[in-house]
Amino acid sequence: MSPPKSPLDDLRIERSAGQKPQPRLWLVVVAVVVLALIGAALWWHSRSGAVEVQTAVARGGASEGGERIVLNASGYVTARRAATVSSKVTGKVVEVLIEEGMKVKAGQIVARLDDANVKASLKVTEAQLESAKAALVETRAQLKQASQEFQRVTELAKQHIASQSDLDQSESNTKSLEAHLARQELDVTVAERQVTAWQQQMDDMTIRAPFDGVITTKDAQPGEMISPVSAGGGFTRTGIGTIVDMSSLEIEIDVNESYINRVEPGQAVEATLDAYPTWKIPCKVIAIIPTADRGKSTVKVRVAFDQLDPRILPEMSVKVAFRDAGGATATRTVMVPKTAVQSRDGRDVVFIVQNDRAERRAVTVSDTQGDDSVLSAGVSAGEKVVVNAPADLKDGTVVKEKNP
Repeated sequence: MSPPKSPLDDLRIERSAGQKPQPRLWLVVVAVVVLALIGAALWWHSRSGAVEVQTAVARGGASEGGERIVLNASGYVTARRAATVSSKVTGKVVEVLIEEGMKVKAGQIVARLDDANVKASLKVTEAQLESAKAALVETRAQLKQASQEFQRVTELAKQHIASQSDLDQSESNTKSLEAHLARQELDVTVAERQVTAWQQQMDDMTIRAPFDGVITTKDAQPGEMISPVSAGGGFTRTGIGTIVDMSSLEIEIDVNESYINRVEPGQAVEATLDAYPTWKIPCKVIAIIPTADRGKSTVKVRVAFDQLDPRILPEMSVKVAFRDAGGATATRTVMVPKTAVQSRDGRDVVFIVQNDRAERRAVTVSDTQGDDSVLSAGVSAGEKVVVNAPADLKDGTVVKEKNP
C-alpha cells in the first residue's frame, strides 16, 4: 500500500528530462543598447577634449623628365636696363608727354623745359657771330687794299721813286692787317662755337627717351622744377619718369653660399611667379656674380627667361628650382609652411594629422623658400601638417582641425 500524497505535490511543475530553461531576449537587447551608449559617450568625451589645431597640406612631388631638383630659392624679376629720365640742366617743366604704361621709342620726346632764357642767350650769341663775320669782311677788304699799295710802293722803290720809309710803312700796314684778320677769324670761330653750345642747351630743354621701353612711373608735372642732382628743401624733382626695357627682364636670386656649389652657368632653371603659381617658366643661369654678401652670407645669381611674356613684370616675386639634367632619378621634395617645422629634442619635427590624432615625424629640411620649408624626408605630398603646433602637443594627442 503506497503512502498518502502530500498536498504540495499537486502544485509541483513537472519538466521533461530534455527541456532546458530559455534566456530572456529583452535582457540581451538592453545590454547591447547600454554598451552602445557607453561607447558613444566615450567617443564624444574624447572628441570634446580634442586639441583644436590649424593644418596645411604638404605640397611637392617628383621632378619631371628624370631631372632632379638640386636647389630651391626665391628672388625677384629685375630689369637689366632701366633708367630715370632727367634733364642735363636745372629748369622748370612746361610739358610732360608721358603716362604710366606708355611705350616709347629711343629719341622720343617725353618732356620739355622752359627755354625762354636759353633762347634769348642764343639770339645774342648769333648776333655776335654775325658782327664778327661782318668785321672779318671789312678787314679782308682793308688787307686787299694794303697788299696792293705795298706792291706799288715796292715797284716805285725799285725805280728809286719811293723812299725806303714809304716802303717800310706800307709793309707794316699790310702785316698788321694780316694779323688783325687772323684774330678776327678766330673770333668768328669762337662765336660759332658759342652758338653751337647755346643750341645744345636749347636741345637740352627737350627731354627724350634714351632707349625703347615702357614708362613705369611719372614723377613730374608741369610747373615743377627739375634738376639732374638732388636739391635741398625737397621741392625739386630729379627725374621726369622711369623707363624700363622689357626685353632686358631677368631674375636676381640670393643663393645661400653653402649651396652655391650646386649652381653653374647655363644650368636649367624652372621659375614660378607668385602671381601665377601654376605657370612653370623655363629659364637658365646667366652668371654667378663673383662676390658674396658678408651680411647675408649669400651669392647673387642672374637667371634669364628662355622666352619673355607680357605677364612678366619688374619686381615680381618668383620662386625658382635649379635642376640637374644629368640626374638619373627624380628627387622628391615637399614644401610645408615654416611654422609647421619645430625643433624638439635637437631635431626638426612636424606633426601630421592621422585619424584625428597628432603623429610626430622627424624631418630633414633641405632649404627654405620664402615662407616655406623644403623637406627632403619625413613627409609625403598631400599629408596634413599642423601649423603653429602648441608647445604641449604630443604624439598621439586627439586633435580637431579648425574650420578654414
